[in-house]
Amino acid sequence: MERTKIYNGRVITPYRLIPNGTVLIENGEIIEVCSGNIDFPNAQAIDAGNNYVSPGFVDIHTHGAGGYDFMDGTVEAFLGALEMLARHGTTSVVPTTLTSSREELLHTLSIFQEASGKNINGSQMLGMHLEGPYFSMKQCGAQDPRFIHEPDTAEYESIVGDSKDIIRWSAAPELKGAMAFGRFMVKNGILPSIAHTDAIYEDVIEAFENGFTHVTHLYSAMSGVSRRNAFRYAGVIESALLIEEMTVEIIADGIHLPPSLLQLIFKSKGAGRIALITDSMRAAGMPEGPSILGSLKDGLPVIVEDGVAKLPDRSAFAGSVATADRLVKNMVTLAGVSLVEAVQMITSTPAKICGKFDKIGSLSVGKQADLVVFDEYYNIHETMIKGKIVYEK
Repeated sequence: MERTKIYNGRVITPYRLIPNGTVLIENGEIIEVCSGNIDFPNAQAIDAGNNYVSPGFVDIHTHGAGGYDFMDGTVEAFLGALEMLARHGTTSVVPTTLTSSREELLHTLSIFQEASGKNINGSQMLGMHLEGPYFSMKQCGAQDPRFIHEPDTAEYESIVGDSKDIIRWSAAPELKGAMAFGRFMVKNGILPSIAHTDAIYEDVIEAFENGFTHVTHLYSAMSGVSRRNAFRYAGVIESALLIEEMTVEIIADGIHLPPSLLQLIFKSKGAGRIALITDSMRAAGMPEGPSILGSLKDGLPVIVEDGVAKLPDRSAFAGSVATADRLVKNMVTLAGVSLVEAVQMITSTPAKICGKFDKIGSLSVGKQADLVVFDEYYNIHETMIKGKIVYEK
C-alpha cells in the first residue's frame, strides 16, 4: 500500500483555501483533505513549505510543447510534449490536432493510442481534440486552407468509427451539414465545439440546441458584430457571452487577450464557465527564436518573441507559447480574479467540460491524486499524477 502525506500547504479546494492544510493519499487516490498536520502512519511525508497545493492543471486545448507538436506523428513527440507540460503543472491534457489530410489525422490518432501505453513522466492524456477541417475559410487563421471543407458525413462517421479516443471536435456551425455533425458527435459522447467560424447569433443558438455547448478559444478566429445588408448582427463572440449556459475557453497568455477582455469575459461568464487553455505550439517552454507551427514535415515557419509566436513578417500572431502556470498568474495579476477562481478555471471547469470531473479537477476524497505545488510567484515545485511525482524542482 502506497501512502503519501502532503502537509504544511495552503490547500486550494473547489470552494476555499485551507491554510496549513494536509492532503492524504493512498494508492494514488485522495482519501482526506483537512486542516493541520495530522498523523498518517507509514506514509511518505512531503512538506509543502507553506506553498500552494492545488489540483493538477487540466489543459483541454494544446498542440504541443518542449520542441514537439502532436502532429509530428511520433511517439517521441507525444511523450516529449507531455513531459514539458507536466513541468508547468499540467497533469491532464487533451492533445489537439491541426487541419490536415485525413491520412495524417488518422496517423496522429494511431500514435495517440501507442503513446498512451508508454507515458511515464508526463501529463496524462484524456483523449484527442480534433480542430478542423470543417471551418470557415474567412476565419481559417493558421489552419491550412488546403484541407478545409464542409462537414462530410461519411468522413467524420468513419473517423469516429476508427478511433474511440476523440472526446471533442471543433467546427464552424454555419456550414452546411454542421447540425447533423453536432448531433452525431453528441450521440457518440464527443463534445462538438464552435471554432474558426463566421456565424451569427441565430446560427449559434441553433448550434447550441444541437450540442455545440462550448466555444473554442473565444475571440480568436471568430465573428463579432457585423453588418449584413445594412443590418447589424451579433457574432459568435457576443453569442458566447450572451448564452448563459455556454462554456468558453480562453488563451490567457496576456497577449491574445488583453486584461480588459479577460476581465469582460470573467464578468460575463464566471469561473464556472471559463476554461483556461494554452493552445500552445511546440515552442512552449522553449527559448525564443525560430520555430514551426504544426508538424515538422508540413508546418509553418514562425518566430517566437514577446511571449508569442508570430508570422515571419510579424504581421500577425501565429500561435501561443503559454504554459498553464502562466495562465493562472495572468488571471490573478492581469484580470484581478482571486487565486481560488483562477485555479478553478484551469482545474474543475475544464474537467467538467470534457466530462472527466468524476476523476480529476479538484482535491476531493475519492479522486485521483493529481496535484501541483507552486509558490507565491507561481513557480511549480512539484507535479503529481495518481500519487506519483512526475516533476520536482
